[in-house]
Amino acid sequence: MSHPLYVAFIWHQHQPLYKSREATNSQYGQYRLPWARLHGTKDYLDLALILEKYPNLHQTFNLVPSLILQLEDYINGTAMDPYLAMMLTAEDQLTPDEKQYVLQHFFDCNHHTMIDPHPRYNELYQQRQDKGIGWCLQNWQSHDYGDLLAWHNLAWIDPLFWDDPEIAKWLEKGQGFSLSDRQRIYEKQREILSRIIPQHRQMQEKGQIEVTTTPYTHPILPLLADTDAGQVAVPQMTLPQNRFSFAEDIPRHLGKARAFYQDRMGCEPRGLWPSEQSVSPAILPYVAEQGFQWLCSDEAVLGWSLRHFFHRDETGTVRNPDLMYRPYRLDTPHGDLAIVFRDHRLSDLIGFTYGSMEPKQAATDLIGHLESISRSLQRQQNSESLEQPWLVTIALDGENCWEYYPQDGLPFLESLYSRLNHREDIKLVTVSEFIEQFPPTAHIPSQELHSGSWVDGSFTTWIGDPVKNRAWDILTEARQVLANHPEATEASNPEAWEALYAAEGSDWCWWFGEGHSSNQDAMFDQLFREHVRALYRALDEPIPEDLDYPLESHQDRSDRAPQSFIHPYIDGIGDEQDWDKAGRIEIGGARGTMHRSSDIQRLFYGYDHLNFYFRLDVKAGLTPGKDLPSELHLFWFYPDRPMRNSPISLAELPEVEPLNYLYHHHLGINLVNESVWLEEAGEEWQWHSRQTQAQAAFKQCLEVAIPWGDLRMEPDSPIHLMGVLAEAGNFRSYVPESGFVSVQIP
Repeated sequence: MSHPLYVAFIWHQHQPLYKSREATNSQYGQYRLPWARLHGTKDYLDLALILEKYPNLHQTFNLVPSLILQLEDYINGTAMDPYLAMMLTAEDQLTPDEKQYVLQHFFDCNHHTMIDPHPRYNELYQQRQDKGIGWCLQNWQSHDYGDLLAWHNLAWIDPLFWDDPEIAKWLEKGQGFSLSDRQRIYEKQREILSRIIPQHRQMQEKGQIEVTTTPYTHPILPLLADTDAGQVAVPQMTLPQNRFSFAEDIPRHLGKARAFYQDRMGCEPRGLWPSEQSVSPAILPYVAEQGFQWLCSDEAVLGWSLRHFFHRDETGTVRNPDLMYRPYRLDTPHGDLAIVFRDHRLSDLIGFTYGSMEPKQAATDLIGHLESISRSLQRQQNSESLEQPWLVTIALDGENCWEYYPQDGLPFLESLYSRLNHREDIKLVTVSEFIEQFPPTAHIPSQELHSGSWVDGSFTTWIGDPVKNRAWDILTEARQVLANHPEATEASNPEAWEALYAAEGSDWCWWFGEGHSSNQDAMFDQLFREHVRALYRALDEPIPEDLDYPLESHQDRSDRAPQSFIHPYIDGIGDEQDWDKAGRIEIGGARGTMHRSSDIQRLFYGYDHLNFYFRLDVKAGLTPGKDLPSELHLFWFYPDRPMRNSPISLAELPEVEPLNYLYHHHLGINLVNESVWLEEAGEEWQWHSRQTQAQAAFKQCLEVAIPWGDLRMEPDSPIHLMGVLAEAGNFRSYVPESGFVSVQIP
């Protein structure tokens, strides 16, 4: 019997608990941040509605209880956040502090996709960018603030709803928005939010989608069971001073999620998205005991469990597809569980890369990868068809990525779905549909399941860093205080338990310490401490003084590694939003012989699945070929990869490390005419020209994009790179002085 290639999309919809437990008297409400409301009007309903138009395509949607709770507060009119409070304030009644806040935060979105398409919104944005907040405070009139208050909320309404008569009228109006207009915009937001849960329930009842759930407030279950689990993947990890081990909290989170789901969906949940796809042997009995049938994790966890590293070829296709593209069976004392593991690369392509591509091209690329997987499976089985069922799981955040797509992803999804809707060789299914028809035959002994998450198969994003460890110590102390009050049950003291559940959420440690950063780090720090303080208050216990102070300083860090994929426009402008997740190395004013008067100020670098990106910031007013060298040469080699390398071919080159190293690739850039050329090392230390699609642009800074495809290197290859400034082939200086730029091909 021949089978199609089965594909399970799982969209994870989640927001942290922005609801404060200490803001009851605030004029701005209990909600510290607006993202549940704004993502609710942009990302949750439309994703289901777009799919509904293609009935042959089935998918899985995960709705986290902590997200639904917040949506319901907004629907019921009981939620207020600072953004909403200012939107509903008459523009001529804004205080100077509120005007400053509006100017700082009401452009919080990707300006390429959400601001630039709207002329009035873009006009206000350009004034703030070009002339500064101070100028706006001095020169803006009340109607400017009124328009900004309206446009920030209109831009967060999904384009799918723009044909609504009222929304269409506002978009056409463009400016001159009154308080009455903004009040109606708010009511329209609530109307959209009110449709989210009914739409998912209806589509599940029809059988087109499956809705899954997550532990109540999105905690990392393996770390609730035992923070020592952090050392499974990283044996040398520095753990918190005090061990957190309250496995009894696991069934509480699972039970509350299950009951919550039953109430909203009218049926039992079958699948579980464990927070951050984090699993361990310790959590499996609790998952099975609560009646869940399957859960999902990441290919890194599968690789660790099987003691197998998933290598990919130059196209990104997995070399051992039979190991990844199937569900596995886990045995527990309460019955078997099925587990599926997502293809990390395909998920990341949607999450981080396709938004920067032309929508039809991106859809074609994804389908091409699925076809390649099918061919690979056929070759491995020595067959011209798929003689057994295989399941490709694509699982990712279903909200944040669309901000970087044109029209919030609508052209991409429609192109993808229209092509897949009638194909017989690729079939989209829910996970439960697949495992019910094809129960897993492969088995992973439960004790051999790796303890890890989707991030490198470890828990380093949530534990091991000094600040993260301090948060765990604070949580451990508070949890022990609650344990010392056996009379404080969930029935008799629900506030204490709700505060605990909120503090156990994974989102706080995500932002603490190294690894991730945003302009809201201080607020996440504050919310975590507010939840913990609420626990002490509910128990009438003294609140530790250290909870009054931030866990860390939230000043902008200087040097840093890349924080996420980036997709900058290569125009020489250096748009800060394009590069805000890039790696950064300070040059001017940093270490070494280059000092504050250095012509080179800083270096940025990053990547996505298509390109490596490099940016140099120079002192304002410098002109290449006059007061700045006219050439930049990028040289790099691949450590631990045996290959031919050649020396740097520039005159007047000092005989010092790393200038006297040998390199495999060389990209030359003429800063005057922006031409580029690529060379590859050959025999006898020679350089040979290679074709390249690299781009370079120099205006306010230098921006460079180098396609990974030009390098013809396998994924996961490490790279050490440096830049050399030269004039007419003669060495002038190099960056960075403190070492290489080190990255890894995705």
